[in-house]
Amino acid sequence: MTGSGQLTDSGLRGLEAVLAIARRGSFRAAALDLGVSTTALSHTVGRLESGLGVRLFNRTTRSVSLSEAGRTFVERIGPAVAEIRTAMETVHSLRQTPSGVLRINASAQAGRAIAPLILDFLRRFPEMEVDLVTEGRLVDIVAEGFDLGIRPADLIPRDMIALPLGMSQRHAVVASPDWLASRSMPRTPADLPVDECIQVRLPNGSLLRWPFERDGEMVQINAMGRLVLDEAAIARTAVLGGAGIGFFIEQDVAEDIAAGRLVRLLEDWTPPRPGFSLYYPGRRNPTAGFTAFLSMVREAARRPVQDSGG
Repeated sequence: MTGSGQLTDSGLRGLEAVLAIARRGSFRAAALDLGVSTTALSHTVGRLESGLGVRLFNRTTRSVSLSEAGRTFVERIGPAVAEIRTAMETVHSLRQTPSGVLRINASAQAGRAIAPLILDFLRRFPEMEVDLVTEGRLVDIVAEGFDLGIRPADLIPRDMIALPLGMSQRHAVVASPDWLASRSMPRTPADLPVDECIQVRLPNGSLLRWPFERDGEMVQINAMGRLVLDEAAIARTAVLGGAGIGFFIEQDVAEDIAAGRLVRLLEDWTPPRPGFSLYYPGRRNPTAGFTAFLSMVREAARRPVQDSGG
């Protein structure tokens, strides 16, 4: 803070430092959050305290706590610093050339589906970086610092904005030839031996009821096998090993079906269905990179759907 009351860049760093220490209760943890050394952070706060003429923190060798003046200071500057951050993000978003990091959380299948588009995005915008994290669990993308998520439409939180990717998908029910050798081929979902169907745990923790549809008739089957899995690659290994019948996204087992390692069952009961959707929270001031990626997704969704199962 200068004598004239103007906020310098170093003064803003001092305010950010105070808020980080107050939030984390530790100089060391705050320094890690801000990407500076503990010594540098201590010097920044010391200069701010000297300029203000008051001590903002009570320090001992074991703990750090806000002084009375510090509590008042943090309460007053918190909203102001948030507004400054918003203003800076607004200005940054006006840049014509997208730059920075775009963080995306997706299921493994969704990650594979979006990968070609991400590569095209990086070629088109060389100043952008993409951090794609694939995992089975359904995370809170806001709380965990992601810009975007990709999941099936029925798993997307209702308070998010969803954008269909335009990639249709099918389910595939499969078993190994050895497993089928001593059993009859099921002709309808009712023929499935449910106690030998591998259970699928969804990212939200619930168990999948296997959905089937033919000629407008819809049926759901509760798999009751002794094996419960939440990862398609492990389920594929189990089915190849003769553990029972598996339920997959088609592209996860398409090569095995083509090679004869797995036999597809009830294909006429698994019609194409809507695929993945990209989702994100509402944003008042999206970055240029964020906006450019959404534009590419919309552009890709308008293209004719191609077969991705081979």
